[in-house]
Amino acid sequence: MTTPAETPPAPEQILRAPKVLLHDHLDGGLRPATIVEIADAQGYDALPQTDPERLGHWFRESADSGSLVRYLETFSHTTAVMQTADALVRVAAECVEDLAADGVVYAEIRYAPEQHLTAGLSLDEVVEAVNEGLRLGERRAAEAGRRIRAGALLTAMRHAARSLEIAELANRHRDLGVVGFDIAGAEAGFPPTRHLDAFEYLKRENNHFTIHAGEAFGLPSIWQALQWCGADRLGHGVRIIDDIQVADDGSVKLGRLAGYVRDKRVPLELCPTSNLQTGAADSYAEHPIGLLRRLRFRATVNTDNRLMSGTSMTAEFTHLVRTFRYTLDDLQWFTVNAMKSAFIPFDERLAMINDVIKPGYAALRSEWLFGQRGPLPS
Repeated sequence: MTTPAETPPAPEQILRAPKVLLHDHLDGGLRPATIVEIADAQGYDALPQTDPERLGHWFRESADSGSLVRYLETFSHTTAVMQTADALVRVAAECVEDLAADGVVYAEIRYAPEQHLTAGLSLDEVVEAVNEGLRLGERRAAEAGRRIRAGALLTAMRHAARSLEIAELANRHRDLGVVGFDIAGAEAGFPPTRHLDAFEYLKRENNHFTIHAGEAFGLPSIWQALQWCGADRLGHGVRIIDDIQVADDGSVKLGRLAGYVRDKRVPLELCPTSNLQTGAADSYAEHPIGLLRRLRFRATVNTDNRLMSGTSMTAEFTHLVRTFRYTLDDLQWFTVNAMKSAFIPFDERLAMINDVIKPGYAALRSEWLFGQRGPLPS
């Protein structure tokens, strides 16, 4: 009989496995039905579809179209229905509930407060509403018998000039549900060094931040994020593969930047399905995560935009299990990597690893001991 160390887990085991999510956009994970209901209540009539099932299909098709214009249009519709406090509370709560149902035990959910001001909310009111929703989602998940802890990452847009303001906002709410800061948006033409004042401020305040880098753009983006800005983690970071040479005989040579990233245990917030949509990889089999796992980089698995990618943490893990024949040990490795890299205190990360994640995987691994051994007696 084979053991879990030799056999890929079954789909239902992947669903039940404890998971940690570090890179998930709030405006990229709404339920289609929620979008339709809020749009109807608020009189927003620009949705391309009003049937939830067809709308969900439209989001995924647009994200897969290869058209940047169509891809960006998807977010214009989700943010349009996230402009009131009630809507933000609802969306945040449902996000946490959906993640908990997917087996996620810890999540850091990011959003850009500056994109939710058109109905008159202040930046602080946006953050307060999302935090209220996250706590509501945690309570509802607990009532359903699922445990999850969720924190918020406040994102500043690279093309705007509000990064210091958003960094200060993150610092004001850091003990009230916000765990860190992020910058996002187009990398090309908008280097992270444009936001040095925000990063210097956060470092002086001993606060945490991640930077979208090395997704659409290459090694210079990663180098600047680390060596100029001092990022704690890399959002995506998939282009670090450009600094790794694999010879015909299978031997591997790391460039200096790749060596630094591995040696310093810089966490990579990898998002396989999203990376396929943006062209960072042509298939799951060719995604750099396989090599990065083998070379023991601090690789983590994430969803990015669950609505646009039609994905979940269970789906991401399932793709990797089917492609690389990963076992429960591999999934635990990715999960522990992510928990080690979370922006909460060390003792709390350690407790999550030792008291939630490892016991959860141990229970799954032990299930093979209780499998059917022979025919039931007549």
